[in-house]
Amino acid sequence: MAITSPAGKPLIVKSPAFANNERIPAKYTCKGDNVNPSLTIDDIPANTQSLALIMDDPDAPSGTYVHWVMWNIPVSTPIGENSAPGTQGRNSRDESKYTGPCPPSGTHRYFFKVYALDTRLNNLGTNSGKQDLLNAMQGHVLASGELVGLYGK
Repeated sequence: MAITSPAGKPLIVKSPAFANNERIPAKYTCKGDNVNPSLTIDDIPANTQSLALIMDDPDAPSGTYVHWVMWNIPVSTPIGENSAPGTQGRNSRDESKYTGPCPPSGTHRYFFKVYALDTRLNNLGTNSGKQDLLNAMQGHVLASGELVGLYGK
C-alpha cells in the first residue's frame, strides 16, 4: 500500500553521518555498532502532531526487508544517534528496534522514510509492523520525505 501526501513541500530528511545516496558508515551497520544514525527533519508542516519513520531495504533478495519502524515521534525532536524517541514496532527480524544494514551481497539501498502526521497513533502496539503503521497512517499524512543510504559489505 502506497502512502501519498498532499501536494506541497516534502519533508527534508538529513543525517550528519551520510548524504543522500551516499554510503552509510559501517558504525551504523552489522559490521559496526549497529546503532541508528542521527536524523534531522526539516520543513515540517505547522499542524503536525507526530512523526513516523520506516527504514527498509527494497534490494533484499527475499523482498523488501524492514529494518526499523517507529511512530509517535515528537515533532520538535531530532532523532539522535542510538536513540528511539517514539514507539518502535516490529522489523523483519521480529524485533522492536533498529537493525542496521547487513546485505548478503552487493550494494543495497536503505530508505529512511519519514512522515508528518496530523495525529498521534495511540492505537498501535509494539507488536505492530510496517504494514500496520502504513494502514494506521492512511488519511493522516501531511507531508513525507526520505533519505537514501547505500551499503555493501
